[in-house]
Amino acid sequence: MEYDSGGAARTHAEATRQAALTIGREVGHAGIQGWAHEMRAWFALTTGDMRGVISAADAGLAVAPAESVAVQLLAQKAKAWARLGDRRQTEVALDAGRTLLESMPYPENVQNHFVVDPGKWDFYSMDCYRKVGDNQISETLAREVLRAGVDFDGAERSPMRNAEARITLGVVAAREGDLEVALAYGDQALRGDRQSLPSLAMVASDLGAVLTQRYGSDPQAREFIQHMRSLGSR
Repeated sequence: MEYDSGGAARTHAEATRQAALTIGREVGHAGIQGWAHEMRAWFALTTGDMRGVISAADAGLAVAPAESVAVQLLAQKAKAWARLGDRRQTEVALDAGRTLLESMPYPENVQNHFVVDPGKWDFYSMDCYRKVGDNQISETLAREVLRAGVDFDGAERSPMRNAEARITLGVVAAREGDLEVALAYGDQALRGDRQSLPSLAMVASDLGAVLTQRYGSDPQAREFIQHMRSLGSR
């Protein structure tokens, strides 16, 4: 996506989104309109506007409640509620998304950005449970994401999902007092192939926050935090 490249491309991404929304309305295509609203939810999520995420998700769900995009909209809504600290609303959105996903046929091409498969849903749920502070569930989901995202020979099938799963494992380790393991996971995540800097910077900031709070005087922790901040400024 243009937005993931950062800089001026984000302005172009918003123009693309507006054009898609206009076309979707003109031709009466619920799916196109839904994805245009999902893009707005994503932009809001990565800029910290959680109420904007919920508003965009609700707008998309209103026009495309039974389309595949509705699953993604519910995922974005769950992420926003998790970042607002409301576990009940987070799980309401996750349950609704899982129920809708299970009612749909398994996608023919799980690599298609515009479909959501069960593996991708585990990835979204992992993010939410990390944010609400449930170490056990988020760790279990992170390990499942990595199991599905790494081939038997070690090749990375899903580098972005894997990076965020490693950040999640790093957050859990840091919360549980293991700085060495936390930094190892963090370094591995930031060294990997990355297509979406806004997403990775947002997730890495969770690890940075734990390191700052619990290990702020440690030189290695400070070095990682600086690295993470440089990533977010690109």
